[in-house]
Amino acid sequence: MFIDIAKIKVKAGDGGDGAVAFHREKYVASGGPDGGDGGRGGDIVFRVDDNLSTLADFRYKRKYTAERGENGRGKRCFGKSAQPLVITVPRGTLIRNAETGRIMADMSTDEDVVIAKGGRGGWGNTHFASPTRQTPRFAKPGTPGEAFELQLELKLLADVGLVGFPNVGKSTLVSVVSEAKPNIANYHFTTITPVLGVVHMPNAPSFVMADIPGLIEGAWQGVGLGHQFLRHVERCRMLIHIVDVSGSEGRDPKEDFRIINEELRKFNPDLANRPMLVAGNKCDLTTDEQVEDFRKFVEEQGYEFFPIMAAIRYDVDPLLNKTAELLSTLPPVAHFEPEPEPVKPVEEFSSKAKVDIRVEDNVYFVEADWLLKLISAVDFDDYESLQYFQRVLIHTGVIDALREAGIQEGDTVSMYDLEFDFVN
Repeated sequence: MFIDIAKIKVKAGDGGDGAVAFHREKYVASGGPDGGDGGRGGDIVFRVDDNLSTLADFRYKRKYTAERGENGRGKRCFGKSAQPLVITVPRGTLIRNAETGRIMADMSTDEDVVIAKGGRGGWGNTHFASPTRQTPRFAKPGTPGEAFELQLELKLLADVGLVGFPNVGKSTLVSVVSEAKPNIANYHFTTITPVLGVVHMPNAPSFVMADIPGLIEGAWQGVGLGHQFLRHVERCRMLIHIVDVSGSEGRDPKEDFRIINEELRKFNPDLANRPMLVAGNKCDLTTDEQVEDFRKFVEEQGYEFFPIMAAIRYDVDPLLNKTAELLSTLPPVAHFEPEPEPVKPVEEFSSKAKVDIRVEDNVYFVEADWLLKLISAVDFDDYESLQYFQRVLIHTGVIDALREAGIQEGDTVSMYDLEFDFVN
C-alpha cells in the first residue's frame, strides 16, 4: 500500500543524573567529592533509505523513544552516553512539526538529520566544590531530551511530472519510454499510486518521469484522489500536460486543459509558472483538423504542443528530446529549507508561569518544562538574545520567585545546563 503521509511522536533520551560520591581511600583524609557526570541521552536521527518508497512502516509504529544516558558514578566515572535512535525514511520525505507546521528537515540528500537532541548529562557533585562548599551533597539531574509530534510527508523526487485527467494515456507514456510497468486499463483511476520511471536518452542525461494519478475538477480541495497526490507535483522541475485531443470520453480537450491548469494553480500558485509541455494523445481517434485546432489553442497560451500516439510510441521522441533540452536549462529538484523556530514574544509568556525552585547549599535550582525550551532557543553569546532571556525571567515572575525563596546577591542560580550568579 502506498502511504505518503504519517504522524509520529519522537522522544530523545534523557540525560543521566550526576552522582553524589566522596573519595574514600586508606591514608587519604578528606578525599573530597568525586561524583561523575551523567551520560548524554540518545538523539533521534533521520536517515534516507533508497530501498523505501512509502511511509507504510509508520502505520504500525508511531512512537519512537531513544535510550536514556547512564547515571554518573563514584571515582569521577562518567555515565555512558546513549546511542542515537536512527529512523529511516524514503528519499524526498518532508518532516514538519505537527503542532506548528514548521519545516524541520527535507530528507532529499544523503546527510543524516538530528531532529530531537538528547538531554545533557547532569553534573556530579565534583563541579560544586568550592572553598566555602567543600562537601557538596547534591548533584544535577540530567536534562530531558527533546520531544516532538512530527508530520511526515513524502514528496517524490522527479524531474518531470505527467498531469492530466484520468485515462488520457499518462501511464501508457511512462510504460513505453521507461522500464516502469504501471497498471494500464480502459477505466478511470487505474493508477492509484505515483509511478516513477527512468527515461534513458541516447545523447542526453537520463531523467526521472513521474506518472501522477489522474486529476479532476476540485482536486485541490480533495475531490477524487485530490491533494493526496498533488503534493508530488511540487518537486517536479517541469510538467508534461497530457490531453486526450480526440475527446473520446465526451469531454472537451480545451476545457480539460483549462481545468487541470486551474487545479494546479489553486493548489500551489508556483505550479502555474512551472515549465510545461503539452502532449495531445490519441491523435489516431480524431481528425487532423481537430488536432490543429487544439494546437493553435495551446500555442496561443504560450505552450509548445506535441501530437502523439503513446500506445504505439508514435512521435514520442520529439517530446522527449524537447523535455531533455528544457531540463538542461532548469535548476535541480526543489529542496525545502528548514524553518527556524519562531521567537515567542515576551508578552505571550504567562506572567505567573509555574517553576520549581529548590535550594542546596546556597545553589538555587530552577526547573520548568517551558524554561528548558526557552534556554535551548537562546543564544547567550548574543547580547540581544540575552536581554530577551532576562526580560522573560522578569515577566514570568521567576526573579520574584527567587527573591521569595531567599536568594541573595552572588548566590548561584542553576537552570538545567545554565549556571550564573544572581545580581539584584
